[in-house]
Amino acid sequence: MAKPLMAKATAVWLVDNTTISFKQIADFVGMHELEIQGIADGDVAVGVKGFDPIANNQLTQEEIDKAQNNPLHKLKLKFNPAASGEEKRRGPRYTPLSKRQDRPNAILWLVKFHPELADGQIAKLVGTTKPTIQSIRERTHWNISNMQPIDPVALGLCRQSELDSVVQKAAAKKAAEGGVMSDDERRKLVSTEQSLGMETSPRIPTAIEGLENFSLSEPIDTSDDDDDDHGPIVDADSFFNLPKGGDHDEEDDDDPRY
Repeated sequence: MAKPLMAKATAVWLVDNTTISFKQIADFVGMHELEIQGIADGDVAVGVKGFDPIANNQLTQEEIDKAQNNPLHKLKLKFNPAASGEEKRRGPRYTPLSKRQDRPNAILWLVKFHPELADGQIAKLVGTTKPTIQSIRERTHWNISNMQPIDPVALGLCRQSELDSVVQKAAAKKAAEGGVMSDDERRKLVSTEQSLGMETSPRIPTAIEGLENFSLSEPIDTSDDDDDDHGPIVDADSFFNLPKGGDHDEEDDDDPRY
């Protein structure tokens, strides 16, 4: 239900100028019934000037009369044709001047850890423009060498719920397209609470992946040492596979110089 402008000042006017019940006024202005009672007692909204809802085209006298005659009647705002069809302004959100210097770092974080997000989603999330995002993606930004990826939630540029909502939309779109996601991508496309609840598994560097069972040493024989005593005796000649002596060896032995 739509609420009137300057709710507290409107409540002050209704308390001072009508006999409408506190419950009816509280429901109309969106306040608690005890607050309306505090206004009547002079404990709440001290010094607030009443705001006439009739003069400001928010209520009609007929509506007030109905509420005064029937304690169960709920006040309704007067229809304003000028406000019909009014929508929330679309486009990048406003970012305070004190935080605008942190936006490139937040964009770099989103591009690095959530590459599935579209430029339009990032622009609405942190309040930037698509050319800025594109320059950071392509690393052509004028200050790219001094930038560091920082979580936009930690910088105060967006809320965690907003980031999770955008990531969930990206996950749904990825699933609708039928794309196969890796474990890292699946972790990025879930909310923060789900990601923190996942079990951590040890990671193996890709350079040595598949070699975790490789060993340069021979397997150790665990059999008894007594079995080795009954094995064949290997001499030096057979070990090095030396050729048997021939005629040349006999001639060398007869040489008187040796």
